[in-house]
Amino acid sequence: MKILFIACLSPKTGNHTTAERIRSHIEKAGHTCELRDAAEFRSPAEVAHLLSQKHTFEAALAIHLFRAGRLLLETQVPFGIIFGGTDINEDVKVEQRRVVMEQVLLKARFAVAFSDSLKKEAEVFLGSQSSKIYVQPQGIHTEVVENFCWTDFLKSTGVSCERVDDLRVFLLVCGLRRVKDPLYLLQVFSEWHCENPLNVFIIIGPKIDPVLTCEVEAVVQRTAGVFLAQERSQQELHAAVRRCFALVNSSVSEGMSAAILEAMDLGVPVLARDIPGNAAVVQHEVTGLLYSSPQEFVHQSQRLVSDGELRERLVKNGKLYLEEHHSLKRERETYQQLVNTLLEA
Repeated sequence: MKILFIACLSPKTGNHTTAERIRSHIEKAGHTCELRDAAEFRSPAEVAHLLSQKHTFEAALAIHLFRAGRLLLETQVPFGIIFGGTDINEDVKVEQRRVVMEQVLLKARFAVAFSDSLKKEAEVFLGSQSSKIYVQPQGIHTEVVENFCWTDFLKSTGVSCERVDDLRVFLLVCGLRRVKDPLYLLQVFSEWHCENPLNVFIIIGPKIDPVLTCEVEAVVQRTAGVFLAQERSQQELHAAVRRCFALVNSSVSEGMSAAILEAMDLGVPVLARDIPGNAAVVQHEVTGLLYSSPQEFVHQSQRLVSDGELRERLVKNGKLYLEEHHSLKRERETYQQLVNTLLEA
């Protein structure tokens, strides 16, 4: 079977990584899966025309109910939908978008939520389609480059310190866009850095929103202890995460943060903003630490610095949680089974 797979494919974002991984699962089952960026299509009619041509696609798949799913509304081929996170957490609040998303979910053969909480949110806002919503957490596999030089990485961001091994690097991995709220912690962290210069904060990720990128660059330039790193390949990013003191998430909204899961896999403790998407993955003081204000972030960070036993427990439990709930094998089997349902008459 040949499947059209539509997703938002901004380079080096979680959506792109997730889409590529799911595409690989489908193709390992013997199907052909063509991944296309939602930005390529101006309307549902364009996608319908593409799918109506002979010998093209027999089914379709999309990530994000609104941005990609709406493009499938006029097609006649069976399709499935995968919730992106911001669709259920943010877009559903806009009445016009919610109506479109309801139509997509009604027409889809199946839908996939990354967590139970995301499924519950969808049921609350999008009506009674719960029987077709499956919960499948993201499967995680990390790879690191072996020749990665931590000192060179720090120098490239502007960090200069003779005691490199003593630095405590808090790493915020995110694309520079509003929903990730990269400025949220900077001022209060800088104040903490001034008290203890060994604590530094590095933001790394693609520059997605040009206006926000300019704001972040300006704030970083005038904020002590805060640095901005150029985006890296996935393997280099994982190598940097493995060397940092803690992985930080400051998002306003998340479906399921791949960066958090990757940090757990790499044996790095997680400090995450207390929002539903993060709380579905991070159990406070068990698999990571949650915070609900910049001041609380510093408090939890100080605990992590001073309490080695807490740090070890979070790392151990995070790894165990990942192995139990985010199996790549289980994810592959789920998507292969769901795609087979698109073959049914």
